Amino acid sequence: MKKIISFNPIKKLEFLFIIISLTISQLGSSQERYQANWESLKKYSTPEWFKDAKFGIFIHWGVYSVPAWGSEWYPRQMYLKDSKEFKHHVENFGSQDTFGYKNFITRFKAEKFDASAWIALFKKAGAKYVVPVAEHHDGFAMYKTALSKWNAAEMGPKRDIVGELSEAAKKQGLIFGVSSHRIEHWWFMNGGRTFHSDVTDPAFADFYGPAREESETMSPEYMNDWLLRSTELINRYQPQLFWFDWWIEQPALDAYKKSFASYYYNKGIEWNKGVVINYKHDAFPEGTAVLDLERGKLGSIREMAWQTDDAIGNNSWGYTTDNNFKSLPYLITNLVDIVSKNGNLLLNIGPRADGTITDEETQLLLGMGKWLDVNGEAIYGTRPWKIFGEGPTESASGSFADQKKPFMDEDIRFTTKGDILYAIGLGIPKKATKIKSLSLDSVKIASIELVGSNEKIPGHRKRMG
Repeated sequence: MKKIISFNPIKKLEFLFIIISLTISQLGSSQERYQANWESLKKYSTPEWFKDAKFGIFIHWGVYSVPAWGSEWYPRQMYLKDSKEFKHHVENFGSQDTFGYKNFITRFKAEKFDASAWIALFKKAGAKYVVPVAEHHDGFAMYKTALSKWNAAEMGPKRDIVGELSEAAKKQGLIFGVSSHRIEHWWFMNGGRTFHSDVTDPAFADFYGPAREESETMSPEYMNDWLLRSTELINRYQPQLFWFDWWIEQPALDAYKKSFASYYYNKGIEWNKGVVINYKHDAFPEGTAVLDLERGKLGSIREMAWQTDDAIGNNSWGYTTDNNFKSLPYLITNLVDIVSKNGNLLLNIGPRADGTITDEETQLLLGMGKWLDVNGEAIYGTRPWKIFGEGPTESASGSFADQKKPFMDEDIRFTTKGDILYAIGLGIPKKATKIKSLSLDSVKIASIELVGSNEKIPGHRKRMG
């Protein structure tokens, strides 16, 4: 006999859940030592913790939160003469030779930063892992590093931000990860070389350099520095997830990526913890790491686990004074849609320079937490069904593909756990809910229940003609 369970909607955000009996096999991960070649790295298996977690928090926080204008790319744009950031900078801070990006560091104090409070908020939001940016394109490390004096432990806040978050996350039971955008620093500040600015001052070459062109092949010294910084993060903080931005796909970095991956995966074996590398585009061969799509998602189920990184803010990943934010229904329905296709959502916030998180982002995170408190059993630890869902609204697909057309109550998404099938309605039902996929004779239904409720759910089946 099969059993169906239905869901208990939250009054402010009602989304439908139904449950049906299915069986899912679990795949174990290999403990074989990895070599620095793709053949060996293809033996990698995504850890169960990642496939179960579904929801994590990304944090873009750095010196760029001081000007808080435009986006987290302010440090690049302020040196590009035709940009609005260039004009804004000159008008508000002076010329780039007298007040360059480095001058914002003393104003980056993080005086109200409380790592334990941040992690407590993320837990209330229902997140299972947290990934702060360890170093963004600007070249300022948010952690204690032996490889550069330009870091938050020695300048600005004079605190090991990544270290404090790592300790707090592990203490409160969240999986800890880091992101590195270091490789993009090769060219990120090159606008400052086109005119007289502090980027051309040899005294600051160790911060602004190399500032070369994107078309130039990276030097072995720079790629080796990237590898050393990446492995330093592994050794210092033991992150279980390591997220990379898109530019690591450069062919010249191929050997260094293989060395990094084999070292990291072997460390995971040593720690007896499953670890994850996130990559974009074709930076890693399929099956050697976990694919990530920026501000987008897949249109169908992917057999291998994957991830979306998206920001609550629409205009910037970091804090800006004029940012605007996604709605709570958008965030929840997007999470459900992604999970139904075997994906995770890594959702970004951008704190202020003083270390506080905006009210808008806080309330949205708490709203997600309230919804997941009731309905999380249909998200955490689930796997895809034979189809991801049904309904009239077309799903966005690809990178930088927001869900511009909102989902409706007729849009249904499926997830499974053991012998249970969850059917999730992506809108508030206005009438009796019809799920065409459950009219098939091959689907045997034992019972229907509402998640989080003992209320009996009336229902019947018939063939859909």
